[in-house]
Amino acid sequence: MDYVHYYLSILMEIYYFMIIGYLILSWFPNARDSFVGGLLGKLVEPYLSPFRKIIPSIGFIDLSPIVALIALRFVVMGIIAVLDFIVRMF
Repeated sequence: MDYVHYYLSILMEIYYFMIIGYLILSWFPNARDSFVGGLLGKLVEPYLSPFRKIIPSIGFIDLSPIVALIALRFVVMGIIAVLDFIVRMF
């Protein structure tokens, strides 16, 4: 069961850094139009868009990625807790 925790946390960290990389690309002009920016956009925007609909931006500051990163941590912790509960039952 430990390997499931390990792989889930590795996948979460990879996605976490993908979101951060995508946010850093927004600081540079035309960086999101590059191949890497387009690839990250296709992978990250479906996750970020519901948060952007709910949380309004404050001027030029978009707080929705911060909430999305926190939610990602909680979701993975919840999945791990549910998997631990299921394994302990059997």
